Amino acid sequence: MRRYTVGMGERDVLMRLAAGETCSGALLARELGVSRAAVWKQIQALRADGVPIEAHAGSGYRLAHPLKLLDLAALRGALTPTLASRWPHIEVHWQLDSTSSELQRREPELPSGSVILAERQTAGRGRRGRKWLAPPAMGLTFSLLWRFEKGFAALAGLSLVVGIALAETLRAMGAHAVALKWPNDVQHDGRKLAGILVELGGDFLGPCFAVIGMGLNVWLPQEVRIQAGQAVADMVEACDGTVPDRNRLAGALLVALAEALELFAREGFAPFQARYVELDVLAGRELTVHKDSESFRALACGVDSRGALRVRRGMDALVLDSAEVSVRP
Repeated sequence: MRRYTVGMGERDVLMRLAAGETCSGALLARELGVSRAAVWKQIQALRADGVPIEAHAGSGYRLAHPLKLLDLAALRGALTPTLASRWPHIEVHWQLDSTSSELQRREPELPSGSVILAERQTAGRGRRGRKWLAPPAMGLTFSLLWRFEKGFAALAGLSLVVGIALAETLRAMGAHAVALKWPNDVQHDGRKLAGILVELGGDFLGPCFAVIGMGLNVWLPQEVRIQAGQAVADMVEACDGTVPDRNRLAGALLVALAEALELFAREGFAPFQARYVELDVLAGRELTVHKDSESFRALACGVDSRGALRVRRGMDALVLDSAEVSVRP
């Protein structure tokens, strides 16, 4: 099943509260055509997912901050006719198991430049099988399908190119301190702001395709930060308290991603190497590198023309195509 209707009651409640106004349970029940008990159940479900809905005695419910749900027309409106042709297929869902899983299921029937966004994911995932946590309508979780004529080997550095497009766009929108942690994390103040997951399919020698999943924290309540179990940041703090318009943000990201992916398909990672230097949070820092069953200390020395991480281990210069790295305190 491609479209999920579970939770649509919660979506209706969230839409009504999105403006930040206080609404009584009786008013919500009357407008939505359900019982007050049903409204209360939907409010509790949203709270359990991390949406901060306040209850005020005698007046009703309200969101701690107003928000806007994703809107397909607004997303399309952010694209020029030329860029719209780069993204011929865009879908916005209330709930999916995973936007990347949905694209993979439907890959044979979808064109290159297909985008699927979801307000809520029940099985969103990050790198190495980690779960991606995002309260409904408070982040950006989306995946895109891009086809390449070349094979897997030519796609080295793809996750870094996506990271560059994200980071440069976020900086342009006010998050001036955003940086990149090799290989696929976007950070603010040393904490994770966004993650990227690239999964390849097709012929190893080409043609092939990439399903590129992205999760961006737009507004994370404290309870969700604790649940994440790692140091995380959101766009609100990165933009000095301003809540970004998620439709405008998603549109700007699609513009930057189209340009970056087209250049990468033609010329690989090399044209992006200098741009990565400006965003590299690891360069010159001491790291702990976890690779296969080994862990060792090393000094980060930037990335090469393929996007591999260059490190120095004692007197030895090493190049890492994949590894887990952490900055030593």
